[in-house]
Amino acid sequence: MTLLDELIDWLRIPSVSTGEGDARELERAGGWVVERVRGAGGEAHLVTVDGGHPLAVGELRAAAADAPTVLVYGHYDVQSPGPAELWTSPPFEPTVRGDRLYARGASDDKGNFLPLLHVACALARDGALPVNVRVLVEGEEEVGGESVGRWLRADERGADAAIVFDAGGEDPDVPTVTVGLRGLVQLHVRVRTGERDLHSGLYGGAALNAAHVLHAMLAAVVPAPGHRVRDELRAGIAEPPPAERASWKRLKPGERVLGDVGARPTDPRAAAEFYERNWADASLDVNEVVTGEPRTVIPVTASATVALRLAPRQRAADIAPVLEGLLRDAAPPGADIEVEANLADSALFDVDDPVLRLAGEALERATGTETLFIRSGGSIPIVADLADRGIPTVVSGFAVPDDRIHAPDESYRLRSLELGEAAARELFRALGSLHQS
Repeated sequence: MTLLDELIDWLRIPSVSTGEGDARELERAGGWVVERVRGAGGEAHLVTVDGGHPLAVGELRAAAADAPTVLVYGHYDVQSPGPAELWTSPPFEPTVRGDRLYARGASDDKGNFLPLLHVACALARDGALPVNVRVLVEGEEEVGGESVGRWLRADERGADAAIVFDAGGEDPDVPTVTVGLRGLVQLHVRVRTGERDLHSGLYGGAALNAAHVLHAMLAAVVPAPGHRVRDELRAGIAEPPPAERASWKRLKPGERVLGDVGARPTDPRAAAEFYERNWADASLDVNEVVTGEPRTVIPVTASATVALRLAPRQRAADIAPVLEGLLRDAAPPGADIEVEANLADSALFDVDDPVLRLAGEALERATGTETLFIRSGGSIPIVADLADRGIPTVVSGFAVPDDRIHAPDESYRLRSLELGEAAARELFRALGSLHQS
């Protein structure tokens, strides 16, 4: 099967992990990976960790006994497609229109990742694989699951390098290696101030209002326009080196980045400082607030979700209690506060690491365009786990903003699929030289 044929076959499996998904389809999508590895002469099986969605774990052996080992990571789970009527074609009936393949998961992450697996299997069948390839494909990435992290932390073998094709860049034809990812402290805050909602005319001004309490708590941590997050939440931030800053000047101006997605800047400096703020600093956003009703009541419950993105080098375990403490300190006596946390660590790799330099050269050969070393404002928890293990990781891929990931009519460029295949071949070939003196 061609790479496109394989991708279409995989995309037909509705491996939705968010809420309404079917566990049988998740297992089928993981099993699809296992079958491909076994069909190329490798070993593979499904692994379940603490009752989570199964991991597809496998290995393809190199032609040479002393070859380096490379771990390739992706995820087979996808977001819910949402209302079917918002799709031009059904989300799990992959359809080529023009120069794109449309389906849920076409870009995130089946289409982006699959070239790594496809090329590794093809080289293994031909007896020409230059590295041992360990395959790790999870089914909980879209729901922040813990299975893959627990598996990796328990894994004793490790790898000489890792490749994660779950990223991309602004320019569809310029290859990128993401050397920095932000971490995340997401807090779900719940406030209760009494037994039941009350009439605001009879009790207003005397009874504690949960909406007011929550508002005061959020005001204590949300930065004013043009200001950075509080100093207490910036502990551990490292300044990016001049060489990285200089390379950012080659990227699309921040004003265009914001304008292209219809965003309005928070203040006059936001556009000029876009990459500094989103790649090298911490930022805090309120994702959701729920409270009250459109009538004259004093609500006794209120909830909010607050997300603090951590700059590279910051640790979630260090910053989470600080953020929670600031929120709790702003609540008055009499308010009951509950907080639940989701944490993900940041990651930062040295652009001069031999693995990253080899990767940059390989991507340039594959595409004919100089590789950009960038950062990302988002988080990929597995990358932080790989960094903690001391495994240099090539975070790359060919997704672009026009792919509409998580939205109706998600798609992937056919050209991106071709570039991914060429890049995978060059990456495996380049990393095969790691053990050479």
